[in-house]
Amino acid sequence: MMKENLIKIYERSFIDNWELPALTDYNTGERLTYGDFARNIAKLHLLFKNSGVKQGDRIALIGKNIPNWVTIFMGTITYGAVIVPILQEFNPADAQHIINHSEATMLFISKSIWENLEFDKMPRVRAVFLLEDMKLIAENEGDSSVAQARDGLDEAFNALYGEGFYRNDIHYADVPNDALVEINYTSGTTGFSKGVMLTANNLAGNIVYGINSQLHFKGSRDLAFLPLAHAFGCAFDMLTPLAVGGHITLLGRIPSPKILVKAMAEVKPNVVFTVPLVLEKIYSKMIVPMISKGALRWALAVPYLDKRIYSQIRNKLIEAFGGEFEEVIVGGAPFNAEVEDFLYKIKFPFTVGYGMTECGPLVSHTPWREFVPRERHAGLFPQHRGHRQGAARGRMAAHRRHGYPERRRHIIYKGPPEDHAAELQRTEHLPRGDRGKTQQHALREREPCRHARGQTGGTRLS
Repeated sequence: MMKENLIKIYERSFIDNWELPALTDYNTGERLTYGDFARNIAKLHLLFKNSGVKQGDRIALIGKNIPNWVTIFMGTITYGAVIVPILQEFNPADAQHIINHSEATMLFISKSIWENLEFDKMPRVRAVFLLEDMKLIAENEGDSSVAQARDGLDEAFNALYGEGFYRNDIHYADVPNDALVEINYTSGTTGFSKGVMLTANNLAGNIVYGINSQLHFKGSRDLAFLPLAHAFGCAFDMLTPLAVGGHITLLGRIPSPKILVKAMAEVKPNVVFTVPLVLEKIYSKMIVPMISKGALRWALAVPYLDKRIYSQIRNKLIEAFGGEFEEVIVGGAPFNAEVEDFLYKIKFPFTVGYGMTECGPLVSHTPWREFVPRERHAGLFPQHRGHRQGAARGRMAAHRRHGYPERRRHIIYKGPPEDHAAELQRTEHLPRGDRGKTQQHALREREPCRHARGQTGGTRLS
């Protein structure tokens, strides 16, 4: 169990970073300081309380990355309720199924998505709010408590904090690290979408590692273009920077290479988290046309001259990502080998992490200077999820039975699927299905094994 309590991490951070910028909406320019953000969370807590929301109730959330999305997520877990973030890419039938399956009692949703759902087919949901403006748009017949709480929210807030809401007013729920705080429905790469039950300890493990390894730091800049409903983007584009006083700019649109390059130049992030597809598009649209030209293609075959050309390409690519980042961390899907090898050849500062939603999601990470793609180096298992220590000594050490790396129970999700439940209960390890071996305190991924425990092979930082 992590010694750092998840909710107390944010209680301290919001107090300590009160005047610093926390969130910026890239499209509207709206900016919230940590004080503004904490004030919005306090209003949400009051809405929950006056609506009869109890600790442990499930709150569903679906929509694009905007400040209100972050407020609902953080406000829910710091209240003691359980957040159910849903990928907006899910079709309406799947989204509605997830809302019902999770037993959500309240729903916050983007207008464009709500238009395709049917409220009368979500019997447990008491009320629905639009994510864009927090307007109450649906409520169960005969239950007016939510409408009354929403209509009287400003008056109730002013009565409670008559002299204003200040940092000393921040007091969040006592939520133990073994408590359920999130149900994350995966994108279903191994079948139908699954509800992964994550505890505060799961999330704290990732966050403490991000803090201690300084992926983010006070005042660091982050451009969040991955969906925050995905475990990868959630942990490192939102949860970690908010824990240390980082400044998150929410892109809130599809990250095409053109849009992304423009936003990177403006935000100049200190670290970049991305999926392989983004780098693969940049490679195919920006780099391949360049190196395929006759003269340049000839020059790349000349010793020493090729190094100068690769250096120029590297510098242009670094500039395209804002020019001020420590490294680009890739995860979420398999990486195209050609693109990975090319980026390594030109010494572009990138690394590929390894993980799974069930670990919230980080299993291992290697700083880019130590990353070796040809060896499929999956990275170090951080001790207590907080330090870059050897796998043999760390709590994240792989339990190597039959060559398969497995994850220790105390950093793994609370509710395993039935096919893993017995093994996890007996051994405190989760078999994943990826072949690997331990070498010099690091797990080196060898190949996905498609026959282990019914899995279809892992993806790095999935």
